[in-house]
Amino acid sequence: MCMLTYFPESVQPDIDALATGAALNDDGHGFAIVTGDRPLVRRGMDAEQMLATFALLRTKHPDGPALFHSRFATHGGITKANIHPFRVGTDKLTVLAHNGILPANVQPGKGDRRSDTRIAAQDVLTATPFESFDDWATVRRIETWMGARNKIVVLTVNPRYRENAYILNESSGVWDGDTWYSNTDYLGRLQRQEPWWISESPCVFCNSVDEVDPYSGVCLCCDRCAVCGELSHRCGPRCPRVEMSEWCPDCGQHELNCECVITSVQALTTG
Repeated sequence: MCMLTYFPESVQPDIDALATGAALNDDGHGFAIVTGDRPLVRRGMDAEQMLATFALLRTKHPDGPALFHSRFATHGGITKANIHPFRVGTDKLTVLAHNGILPANVQPGKGDRRSDTRIAAQDVLTATPFESFDDWATVRRIETWMGARNKIVVLTVNPRYRENAYILNESSGVWDGDTWYSNTDYLGRLQRQEPWWISESPCVFCNSVDEVDPYSGVCLCCDRCAVCGELSHRCGPRCPRVEMSEWCPDCGQHELNCECVITSVQALTTG
């Protein structure tokens, strides 16, 4: 799922909230801070170390906007190279971080160890028609392409842009005080909004509308998990959709695959 957090100018982080989100999304952590002439970027696998470094550097550089990202890997290897934020194309002055699962055309093919976000940053969002974050129509085009469940934060000091920060699909996230979170993982597993896969936007894999089962979180058309993107029977125990559910005490199967309830109902109806 990932957790992406945005801090406007002068806003200091709630490190406890970031640590809660990092514990649920622990496949790498990164941040960026606008420091005037360049974005200050750090990435690492150790959450505690990255949070401490971010807290220190944010105190030293409070004047520009900043972001912090904790990754839950759905595509691409669990490596430092796939930790957000990513440079947008060859622009050393612009970076982005993302939360969600991007459309199939940027999901890695066989042998490609890049994540979907890394592919989008390097190969897609640098070309026409996705070449400006200042133009309202272009931003809407990007948001439509990636779908409402996806959120992106862009930080830049490139003089070609009017602003230092842009939030795409901002309304799909949560403002808590002066800080924007892409989801409620910062509240912890028991307090976050569940199930978060319910959305009016179409399935990002087959574009079917209103076909994601609100109970199971699986698209009824393409059988894809709305959270991690795998086929439903291939979801591993680390998938948040699976973690939210329970194991049947009778057959030992995960409740999403358990047939005990179906069998019991059939027995009652047939007498």
